[in-house]
Amino acid sequence: MANEQRKRRGTRLSELSASEVEELVVKLAKEGTPPSRIGITLRDQHAVPSIKEATGKSVKQILDAHDVKPELPEDLVNKIRKAVALYTHLDRNPKDFGTKRALEVVEAGIVKLAKYYKQKGILPPGWRYDRERAALLVRA
Repeated sequence: MANEQRKRRGTRLSELSASEVEELVVKLAKEGTPPSRIGITLRDQHAVPSIKEATGKSVKQILDAHDVKPELPEDLVNKIRKAVALYTHLDRNPKDFGTKRALEVVEAGIVKLAKYYKQKGILPPGWRYDRERAALLVRA
C-alpha cells in the first residue's frame, strides 16, 4: 500500500534500479559482508529501504542466483563465535559455573542447528562441531 502511494505521488523508493541493487548485494557479499548487514548497509548508504521491494527477491535468493553463498549459515557462525568467546573466558576463569552452563546451552544450540542444516542439505552430512576447529572457523 505504501509503495502504491509513493508511486502515485511521484516519489521513488530509491534512485537505483533493481539490477543495480542486485549488483550491490553481490558486491557486498563478495567483500565478506554477512547477509544481515547487507540490507542495513544498502538502507543507510544507498537509500534502499527494502531489498525485497526494490528487486522482488530476498538477499538470500539474490546470493543463490549468483552463486555467492557463505561457507556456513550466518546464524550458525554467530553461535560458534559465542561459544568460542565463552570457552576462552572459561580458560581464564575455570570456576565460573554460570558461564559453563551458558556454554552448554550454546553448544546444544549449535548441535541442533547443525542437525537442521544437514537435513536441509546446506551442511555436508559429515560436518561436526568441534571446539578446536570452531576457533579456526570463526577466525578464518
